[in-house]
Amino acid sequence: MSETLQSGFIGHLIELRNRLMKAILSILVIFVALVYFANDIYAFVAAPLIAHLPENSTMIATDVTAPFFAPFKLTLFVALFAAVPMLLHQVWSFIAPGLYKHEKRMLIPILCSSVLLFYAGISFCYFVVLPIILGFFTSVGPEMMTLSPDISSYLAFTLKLFFAFGVAFEIPVAIMVLCWSGATTTASLKEKRPYVVVGAFVVAMFLTPPDVLSQTLLALPMLLLFELGLILARFYSKDTNSQETVE
Repeated sequence: MSETLQSGFIGHLIELRNRLMKAILSILVIFVALVYFANDIYAFVAAPLIAHLPENSTMIATDVTAPFFAPFKLTLFVALFAAVPMLLHQVWSFIAPGLYKHEKRMLIPILCSSVLLFYAGISFCYFVVLPIILGFFTSVGPEMMTLSPDISSYLAFTLKLFFAFGVAFEIPVAIMVLCWSGATTTASLKEKRPYVVVGAFVVAMFLTPPDVLSQTLLALPMLLLFELGLILARFYSKDTNSQETVE
């Protein structure tokens, strides 16, 4: 019996290793395919800032290696973001054999929606939030100041915002999982709505740069996504899950 358990445990470890290798390989393949366009990718990400820079003003590099490593680093993160569907596929392939049929029917929409929401968060940040924030910050300040942002600092700024909004847009998925697992209910979450409002602004304070504008632009979508999660969680409550299991 112990030998059977040991062989089963080793088999799971081998399967986990293979899934991790495939996940890492998918990131590397995408990165190799995109690295040639590293400068173009950086130019695309920097476009919202360039559009608000004063005339005859450009971005600068304060480090000798920054013109190479900044686009290189950005391309690596783009490859990681682009590989999210493949990464989740590997996770699903690893856990799916141990799930019941009704659990698979529940989790497949959740995994798909989590990918779409993550990309939606990044898109919202790029097309809506960045133009507003950068337009505001480039329009304030002393007139004698010449704005020439550093490419590495801008990269760190945008990556932090992309990650914050991508994770924040996963709130509906998190609520559905909590209600589906029975950890909480929609009624309980509705009662805690005032605390959620305060918590959204606290979380936004830690995830975004230290300014009220970007914090508000993150907190408000989080609150809307919380309400959306409450609506969708009605279909993923523990009672619904148990009824489907009985059927």
